[in-house]
Amino acid sequence: MSEAHLFAAKSFPEIYESALVGPLFRPFAEVLLERVAPRPGDRVIDVACGTGIVARVARERLGADAHIVGVDLAPPMLAVARSVDPSIDWRQGDATALPVSADERFTVLTCHQGLQFMPDKPAAVREMRRVLDSGGRLAIATWCSLAQLPEMQAFNAVVERHLGPIVDSRHSFGEAEALGALLTEGGFRDVGVEQLTRDVQFADGALFARLNAMAAIGMSEKGKAMSEAARAELAGQVASESQEVIAKATKNGRFLLPLSTRVAVAHAP
Repeated sequence: MSEAHLFAAKSFPEIYESALVGPLFRPFAEVLLERVAPRPGDRVIDVACGTGIVARVARERLGADAHIVGVDLAPPMLAVARSVDPSIDWRQGDATALPVSADERFTVLTCHQGLQFMPDKPAAVREMRRVLDSGGRLAIATWCSLAQLPEMQAFNAVVERHLGPIVDSRHSFGEAEALGALLTEGGFRDVGVEQLTRDVQFADGALFARLNAMAAIGMSEKGKAMSEAARAELAGQVASESQEVIAKATKNGRFLLPLSTRVAVAHAP
């Protein structure tokens, strides 16, 4: 399917799932779950689940009988999640007021690339603590800052030529000290933060450039004021203007994008 047909035929959550989740999000989701080592009998909740890759990998590892919940603020993302795996308990809700009853508790909580978008991070962490059993394990991943990701900086620079400076929320909470302090102040113990880097591989660098442009355009003040059609047109133009960046990172026909993330692990007291 051509890029034009792909964007015409599918919603953004569907494109996100089909184009980004497998190559980009799944490898890091697998590492996130390794850090909390889910085992039979665990009750797992994934906060800001998107289309649900962490919850789905947990299902693969724990089997059909495991109690697994995914929570996200966006109904379109959850609609895709339900279509991919209806066996998981998908719930719509805010991270600062999780749709979890007072007598429901979990032994494992994950949050994969969601915390940085939350306006009230301390409240979200307190809520994570509320729904975890004593001794429960937590793992949170947030992308490192753009200063550590020159390829992402280069892609965003193409967008900024059209729209001016952009504050990229995806990379707004990538410092180890801040992440660790947030969890410690939120009441967690045994807090540790590490940095992980992976070379993410894509068959189509131009498609990645276009999807990244769509995200970056949506975070710019000028982009927010544009119509959906205008944003899509600009994203296509940005992808075309990003060919030099793509070429430098393409080896043996594969587009390789080094990405680094912070992974914080902790226990509930």
